[in-house]
Amino acid sequence: MRTLDFAPLLRSSIGFENLNRLVDFATRGEGEAYPPYNIEKLAEDAYRISMAVAGFSRDELDITVQDNVLIVIGKTDAATDGAERQFLHRGIAKRAFERRFQLAETIKVTGAGYTDGLLNIDLKREVPEHKKPRRIAIDGQSEAIEGEVAQAA
Repeated sequence: MRTLDFAPLLRSSIGFENLNRLVDFATRGEGEAYPPYNIEKLAEDAYRISMAVAGFSRDELDITVQDNVLIVIGKTDAATDGAERQFLHRGIAKRAFERRFQLAETIKVTGAGYTDGLLNIDLKREVPEHKKPRRIAIDGQSEAIEGEVAQAA
């Protein structure tokens, strides 16, 4: 696979050091589509990730946020899972998984719930005051621009 050189695009950009890492992550692709998930926009600054994790209990699921990466891990013990039961057909997949979501710096995980086989993870965009746009006056003080929110790059 060939590598992409973003140097010409970044000549007039400042603070996009993670761009190459994000492009590598996106182009790598995920060979595994398990478990399926949805990402919903609930409001202007509210999001939800819903993952179909049928067959998993709350104790078998682990949610961690580390370095702007949301990691959802499903652990299963194959020795005890099918020990008491004999399946003639097993169409409901229950296998260990690890799913990673790259989060912007302004996105915070606010909670999680597990209902009807769906793991719901709630997210909220919280733009710090120092990242909001502000008008820079020439030979004067800067002021915040009302009603506008800076988009995270």
